[in-house]
Amino acid sequence: MRTRTVIASLLFCVAGLLAAPVLGEPGDFTEKLDIGISTDEIAITSDFRGADLTIFGAIDGFDQNLLAQGKYNIVVALEGPKDNATVRKKERVFGIWINTKSMTFELVPESYSLSSTRDIETIAPPGDMNNMSIGVDHMRLTPTGYIGDGSNLTEFRDAFRRARENSGVYQRDPGGVQFISSSLFKASVRLPADVPNGVHVVRAYLFRDGMFVAAKALPLRVVKTGIEQAITRAAHESPFLYGILAVLLAVITGWLASVVFRRD
Repeated sequence: MRTRTVIASLLFCVAGLLAAPVLGEPGDFTEKLDIGISTDEIAITSDFRGADLTIFGAIDGFDQNLLAQGKYNIVVALEGPKDNATVRKKERVFGIWINTKSMTFELVPESYSLSSTRDIETIAPPGDMNNMSIGVDHMRLTPTGYIGDGSNLTEFRDAFRRARENSGVYQRDPGGVQFISSSLFKASVRLPADVPNGVHVVRAYLFRDGMFVAAKALPLRVVKTGIEQAITRAAHESPFLYGILAVLLAVITGWLASVVFRRD
């Protein structure tokens, strides 16, 4: 009798588990995100002064009521090629400003331009933005090498972000993404004048009422053309010869300037 009771209890528990609803993983939504750009390559010439890149997109499978309530938000980022970046701290020593400390961050974007339907701090919790590394303030900055007790880590991270934004290679534009119809949107991201050469990535993120729903990414090649391309290629492929030619050019230029402006 006791055995029957135990078996019946086990069957009841199994039946309860099978009847229980299966919870989806975070981001298990019906909405999908599609984006497109007018070109997959940007040519950089000698008179390049920066440019605006327009991205168009659409939300598929959206909820009309949520859309009418403004519950959907879009974030679009243009990330440049990644490389290590070093931040140095200068201090006054015996009346001379010298570099005393430094910190190198591993594989950070050389350029970064962000646009969104509104301030990203009001779109989703900061923890989610940190996990996805969305935005300048939430970018993953991992130091390399020995950093001591880490007490100055925040100081160097803030200095890195400030320097990149002041130079214009890191930009943000709350309100740069706009809906142009019920589910269609367009975004404008800025390429700075000194945009790095290489493969950039356009990333778009869809949020619904503060929750991450979907993401999409497309590559964008930035290439130098003409004399700029020749100089860049020579500097990377034949650095020794490039250095000699640069010195000779400087000597010849200086000599010509002395001849032209020489006073008799």
